[in-house]
Amino acid sequence: MQGALLVTALRQLGEKSDVDLNIVALGGSKMAAAGATILADTTGISSIGIWEAIAYIIPTIQVQNVAKKYLKTTPPDVIVLIDYNAPNAVIGNYAKSVFPNVPIIYYIAPQEWVWSINNKRTATIVKFTDEILSIFPAEADYYAERGAKVQFVGHPLIDRIATLPSREVARAKLGIADDEIAVALIPASRKQELKYLVPAMFSAAQQIQAKLPNVRFWIPLSRDAFKAELESEIKAHRLNATLVAENADDAICAADLAIAKSGTVNLELALLSIPQVVIYRFSKVTAWLGRKVFKVEVPFMSPPNLVEMKSIVPELLQEQATPDRIAIESLELILNPERRDRMLADYRQMQTAVGDPGVCDRVAVAIFAKF
Repeated sequence: MQGALLVTALRQLGEKSDVDLNIVALGGSKMAAAGATILADTTGISSIGIWEAIAYIIPTIQVQNVAKKYLKTTPPDVIVLIDYNAPNAVIGNYAKSVFPNVPIIYYIAPQEWVWSINNKRTATIVKFTDEILSIFPAEADYYAERGAKVQFVGHPLIDRIATLPSREVARAKLGIADDEIAVALIPASRKQELKYLVPAMFSAAQQIQAKLPNVRFWIPLSRDAFKAELESEIKAHRLNATLVAENADDAICAADLAIAKSGTVNLELALLSIPQVVIYRFSKVTAWLGRKVFKVEVPFMSPPNLVEMKSIVPELLQEQATPDRIAIESLELILNPERRDRMLADYRQMQTAVGDPGVCDRVAVAIFAKF
C-alpha cells in the first residue's frame, strides 16, 4: 500500500517534470496498478515473529536473488527501500557494494528505534543508506543521533486518509442504520495472523453480540486468499458479520469501534478518529524466544501509542489477548462515553505529531533530487 502511494506520487511528479520514469519493484498488485513493473510478488512471504519467519526463509532468499540479478544487469539511477527489514538490508548491502555511487534511500525505515535490540543492524542500515526519509519523529531522532542523514517527511497515511469516504458516506454505502452499532474486525494481513488472532477476536465478538443485540460486525478483506477461512469462522462463531471484499475501506470508515491487529491499520483508525482495541499474538515459541533469549522489551506496539509514547489505545498482547479481555475493553469503549472521548482527545494530539498532508509528494521530490 505504501509503495503504491509512492509510485503514484513519483509518476505524477515525473509527468510534471517531463521525466520518463521506469519504476521496477518488489511488491504486489497495488504497486502494479499504480504503474510499477513487479519483479517479484512479496505479498505472500510477509511474517512477524522468529519461529513464524522460518517457513519464508527460502522464498525470501529467492526474492533477494531476483533483485540482485536485476540490479546487476540493469543499474538504476536510485534505489528506494520500503520497510521490509531483513530482506531490504541484504539488498541494500549488496547494492552499495556493487554500485557505491547509486543513491539508496530508506523510506519507512526498520523500527530499530522501537526494538533497539541490534545496534549492529542499526549501524549497517546507516552505513549503506544515503538518506532516511522518516515517517515518525522518534524514528528521525533515533537515526540522526546514530549518524544518518535524515529528513522527517511525515506519515503517508495522512495522504491516504484524505481519499477515504466519510463515516456518513461509508455507512450509507453499506446500508448501516442509524441505531446500528458497527464494529470493524481487522484480524489479518498475514496468514499467520488468521491462526493466532481470529479465534480470540471472533470469540470476543460473540460475547459483544450477546450483550448488544444491535451490533453488527464488518470485516474488511485484506487478501482474497483469506476469504474462505474467514467465512468459515464467521459461520462457526455465529456472528452477525459481513465480509467486505470490494471497497473494503468502507468497513473501516463506517465503524463505531474497531478490534484490530497491531500494525499500520491502528494509525489509520486513529487518523479517522475511530476508537479501537489492539490485539496481537505470536506463537508460544516466538514469545519465549523474544522474552528469554533476545530480551525484547518494547514500550508499546501499536503506532498511535508509539507516536506519543503513551497509552492512547489499549494493547492486549499474547496472554492478555483473551476473548474476555477483548470483549471487556471493547464494551467499555462502546458504552462509556468518557472513556471514548478521552481516546478521541488523545487522537487529536497524536494527529498533530505525524506531519502535514503532501507526504508522498515530499518523498517523491526527495527521490527526484537524487537523480
